[in-house]
Amino acid sequence: MTHFRPVALDHASRLINHGPTVLVTSTDGTRRNIMAAAWSMPVEFTPPRIAIVIDKHTLTRELMTASGVFGVCIPCAASLDLAYALGNCSGKVIDKFARYGIVSVAGDALGVPLIEAPCVAWMECKLIREPHSEDAYDTCFGEVVRAAADARVFNEGHWQFDDSNTALHTIHHLGAGNFVRASGIIKASPL
Repeated sequence: MTHFRPVALDHASRLINHGPTVLVTSTDGTRRNIMAAAWSMPVEFTPPRIAIVIDKHTLTRELMTASGVFGVCIPCAASLDLAYALGNCSGKVIDKFARYGIVSVAGDALGVPLIEAPCVAWMECKLIREPHSEDAYDTCFGEVVRAAADARVFNEGHWQFDDSNTALHTIHHLGAGNFVRASGIIKASPL
């Protein structure tokens, strides 16, 4: 049984505002790919828009440019080894979905491959075309049109990281195969 629930678009930016490693999915209808990315962030609230750095020479970027859409899936501590593996091989060489036994579903809004297990959230995004910069920069922009998250760890528009759900905490890449897990939440008090 899935624990995923829709996320209101006005809360979609909260899925990545804390800087987690993300998995970017793409398809052109024939080919598909998934890659890990460490640099992503929200850039607008309404409509929700994100920026993500994807090398111009990757299969993911090629498929995104061809289709105009992509998915952003957010892995958790339980999927650390998979996220690392996906960031260290090329979709031009292997079908990563087949190689690693990744089960995906086509998103209802845009048809992009989406992964629930072993991820804790996803977003379907329309590529915002920037013709003057597509060949010059690795940064891509997308408009989030649909989002969902695992209610055991993201509920009522907020992440709920605590000791009871550490396997579901998002991961953050530090380089050289080192990651940190989002830890328990500490709440600020008014001064």
